[in-house]
Amino acid sequence: MCNLYSLDRGQDAIRRAFGVARDETGNLPPLPAIFPDQMAPTVRLADGERELAMMRWGFPSPVSKGPQHPVTNVRNVRSPYWQPWLKPEQRCLVPVSSFSEYADTKPRKTPVWFALDEDRPLFAFAGIWRPWTGVRGPKRDKPVEEEHRLCAFLTTEANGIVGPVRPKAMPVLLTTPEEWRTWLEAPVEEALNLQRPLPDNEMREIARGKRSDGA
Repeated sequence: MCNLYSLDRGQDAIRRAFGVARDETGNLPPLPAIFPDQMAPTVRLADGERELAMMRWGFPSPVSKGPQHPVTNVRNVRSPYWQPWLKPEQRCLVPVSSFSEYADTKPRKTPVWFALDEDRPLFAFAGIWRPWTGVRGPKRDKPVEEEHRLCAFLTTEANGIVGPVRPKAMPVLLTTPEEWRTWLEAPVEEALNLQRPLPDNEMREIARGKRSDGA
């Protein structure tokens, strides 16, 4: 599953690409390495307009599974745990310029980076979000107890580019304004038609061996 991605574009580029009308992110720096439990920008609908808002990456685990690490990826959208958050008002776009999967190499796993092409144009993960009150945040940032906005994103079967590195799954990548609009606005069954692997010819491997992608 994807637990590392990069966003190397500034706010102006994100706002233009995703048609953002309101921006509440403040001064947003480039984010070459975004890990679970960190804050990152998302695009959601608020009062009928697209809003750029910061959210923390990772849903709480289902209660039946007990305390665990945040759930970052969503595969089984038929699960009762996820269905309440698939409504249009709980969907979001997660802006991305590249993402990483780990190759099972020895003695350590190797980060492998994927993007649409070498120039790393913006695309989006198909995200969902929810409010949640509790203690969250990376240990180095002193986790805080408050009401958080939490996000996660959908995965699907791996395509021929990601599969050799991560055979089980890859994120759902949305690459066009039409797909972004469908994910944010369409009824659930129509939106879930987007849960499919991106065709091999629309993406590529761009780098290996780093835990961040600042190129």
